[in-house]
Amino acid sequence: MNKIKQLLNNFVSIFYPRSCVACGNALMQNESHFCLSCLMHLPETNYHIMDNSPLDYIFMGRVPVEKVASRLFYKKGNKVQHILHALKYRGDKEVGRFLGEMYGRQLLRSSYYQSVDCIVPIPLHPKKLRMRGYNQSEWIAMGLARSLNIPYFTDVLLRSEFTETQTKKNRFSRWENVKSVFVTADTEKITGKPALICDDALTPAATMAAAITQFQKIEGVRVSVATLACAH
Repeated sequence: MNKIKQLLNNFVSIFYPRSCVACGNALMQNESHFCLSCLMHLPETNYHIMDNSPLDYIFMGRVPVEKVASRLFYKKGNKVQHILHALKYRGDKEVGRFLGEMYGRQLLRSSYYQSVDCIVPIPLHPKKLRMRGYNQSEWIAMGLARSLNIPYFTDVLLRSEFTETQTKKNRFSRWENVKSVFVTADTEKITGKPALICDDALTPAATMAAAITQFQKIEGVRVSVATLACAH
């Protein structure tokens, strides 16, 4: 049966060749999502194992956070930006789970994340969810949860307002745009637990800060943050 499946995959790849999400080159038979070269040379931050990494200061004086980490650096035009674009806008949701699972294995080796009990992805507004068809952060959460062997909840943090894009707003305007967009529900699932909030990118940080603000209202919750990428 496996041989038949392999033959079918090989036949399909002749007409619809699979390509690397990062560079666009054709994938070899044993490669998934990324060619080996790109996978080995992605710009890792290693912030998850650093004491006092630059990201740990992003929310200082704004909201309390245990630890903040992102796996990869992105900047305009680099391969990580291509990955994020494929994940969010080209329907390649599986790459979110793939990278989430890889990052989860890294977080297991970090003392900062070993005590995390559950994962909560940043939600999309229902209108945007219908437009996109999926929430990329939820797929990242799936991968993280599989490696960390903990549950993820999509019904604890909800987005109640549809907001404009944050790209061209300054820091104050970004906060004003998102400070009240999240609400919580079924909070008993995470009451008293160390929770991990995940998203595809940390920028803009105002979105994450707004989510953390809601978690402050839940008794005993301690929040850590992990995203796939942050700005270089």
